[in-house]
Amino acid sequence: MQNQQEQFGSTPLDVLIIGAGLSGIGAARALADKCPDKRYLILERRQAIGGTWDLFRYPGIRSDSDMYTLGYSYKPWVGRKAIADGPDIKRYIEEIADEAGITHNIRFGHQVISASWCSEQALWTVVVRVADAVGSEHDEQLQARFMSFCSGYYSYDEGYRPEFPNEADFTGQIIHPQFWPEDLDCRGKRVVLIGSGATAVTLVPALAEQGAQVTMLQRSPSYVVSRPLVDRIAQRLQRWLPLPLAYHLTRWKNILLGQYFYRVARQKPERARRYLLHLARRQLGPAIDIRHFSPSYNPWDQRVCAIPDGDLFEMLRAGEIDIITDTIESFTAYGIRLSSGQELEADIIVTATGLKLNSFGDAQLKVDGQIINPADCMAYKGMMLSDVPNLVLTFGYTNASWTLKAELTANYLARLLRYMDQKGAHTVLARRDPMVTELPFLNFTSGYVQRAAGVLPKQGDQACWQVSQNYLADKYVIQFGKLDDGVLQFQ
Repeated sequence: MQNQQEQFGSTPLDVLIIGAGLSGIGAARALADKCPDKRYLILERRQAIGGTWDLFRYPGIRSDSDMYTLGYSYKPWVGRKAIADGPDIKRYIEEIADEAGITHNIRFGHQVISASWCSEQALWTVVVRVADAVGSEHDEQLQARFMSFCSGYYSYDEGYRPEFPNEADFTGQIIHPQFWPEDLDCRGKRVVLIGSGATAVTLVPALAEQGAQVTMLQRSPSYVVSRPLVDRIAQRLQRWLPLPLAYHLTRWKNILLGQYFYRVARQKPERARRYLLHLARRQLGPAIDIRHFSPSYNPWDQRVCAIPDGDLFEMLRAGEIDIITDTIESFTAYGIRLSSGQELEADIIVTATGLKLNSFGDAQLKVDGQIINPADCMAYKGMMLSDVPNLVLTFGYTNASWTLKAELTANYLARLLRYMDQKGAHTVLARRDPMVTELPFLNFTSGYVQRAAGVLPKQGDQACWQVSQNYLADKYVIQFGKLDDGVLQFQ
């Protein structure tokens, strides 16, 4: 095993960041700005910056958060589209890395296999699998005082893919969006897409625009709401005001509106449900049955899907795509037989059935020789694991832009490191109180969250152990709250 530490002398790194996506680049930017004396490295298992926005290549890939909140506060979004395409988001991340001088600190093709904490040394020893340009692999080892996991929450190696009866009988092509073939030509093909979430409502219009005959097949509906592709208020503000000020005003407008609608939905779910269905019915017209967009759950029990300028509704209204709400009895040689007896013919079946969640990119963690199972830990402010030293985890919001929490977490890490320097502390951990009652990490009924109950950590019934979905409350607590609060222990 080679020792990469030689590149940095005999001194361990101050911070090791895992992942060069939106979160990892944001964490590095915070360190470069607020802790310029800290030596850090970013490890990225892929060969490019971008994370999610480099991995997913399916047609129409885009964010369902607006770029004024998905973007960072210090980097104004200058694109015209508020709901941006994947390649544009990837370029935005690359620009942050280049402008902050981060890119040269990224090691591509580096996957963390394990990380072991030694209390006596107050160090993490990390085993990294390195893939070179010709595809061969070898393991290297390095050490760091602090680890920042920005590797997201789902597996890059496999998506969630239920097995359907008689799949082997189907003579066409079956594709999961996470592994979209670059050379796939859908023109004139009959495509049945299984799913109803954010990926499905993105892919269906995009495939239709490519000339495919698309049917969206969903077992159960999702709430779908139209959002402007272009934020007219943002465009006007940019004409009248300096760009940074216009960006911040738009950003706070969207944050506050998002928080308001979420609060209304949770406090008055039936009112929110009627409102969302009213909006959908108005755009669908009388020809499309509203039951296809009438979930059995309340708004924000699962994520609400956003579509730019109502493209899905418009295509349904025009008869350019079809939607069916039913369950699958089995695959056939030429398509899918539904429980109702209807048969859907298909040349291609797309299984937009979701993600497979994981923790720490499937890396194994040990503390003083003991294997750490994240599901046995409790999340301190949604950012640290109980009794795991010198480790911060980035996990974004489910009801708002991921970046809002990622930026708070990055700034918290920098603030925590400065505080430790002032105290002369080498170690920090959140000590779990046995009297705190465990609760699920996310109050969400989505299938991918429920399937991950044994993977995600827990939250608790006391404030510092709760995973808040309130950006305004988090901003106050994380940015200005007391660090030495009696739960964090410094040594």
